[in-house]
Order: sequence, then structure tokens, then C-alpha cells
Amino acid sequence: MEIENKGMEVIPADKAKIKHIWMVTLYLFLITAAEFVVAFNLPASPIKTVIFIVMTIVKAYYIMSEFMHLGHETKGLKWSIIAPLAFVVWLIAALLIQGDAIFAAIYGG
Repeated sequence: MEIENKGMEVIPADKAKIKHIWMVTLYLFLITAAEFVVAFNLPASPIKTVIFIVMTIVKAYYIMSEFMHLGHETKGLKWSIIAPLAFVVWLIAALLIQGDAIFAAIYGG
């Protein structure tokens, strides 16, 4: 039996794009592995927290850029996502600082 091709054109896979996606996946895997190494080998400290935050931001960048296709959009669209995110991060930081101050005032911590 022969299969007929009714007006469909088969385009060969874009090997460069596929390789790029695999490289991003490898980067994400390596960053995650580094997070595990840091988690299990460094004692709890502010440096450890900063390392985790930086690694998380790098991973979020790669995920948003490649897998959510934001890296190929215009600057306006990128900033429409990044600017509100910056305000949310500021809000969380402000709430944590104020919450710590209120906790210290109430419980004498």
C-alpha cells in the first residue's frame, strides 16, 4: 500500500534549534545539580541563600526565554512581564522585613 501525500510538504527538522533546546536543558540540569551540591554541602548561611536565589533567577531566565518563547519577543512584551515581577519581589521583601520587625516588637525577638 502506498500512502498518498495530499498537498503536505514535509520539512526536515531544524537541527540547530533542536540542539539549542537540548543545550538549554543541559544548562538547567547542571544548575539543578549545583543546587543539590550547595544544599547538601554548605552550612546554612546568608551566602547559601544568595547562591540559591541567583541560581533560581538564572533557571527562571532560561525557562522563560526558551520554553515560554519570551526570548524571541519584543522588548516591550518582555518589560511588561519583568516590571510587574520586580514589584512583586519588592512587595515580598517589604512584607518579610515588616513582618520581622512586628514579630520582634511583639515577642521581643
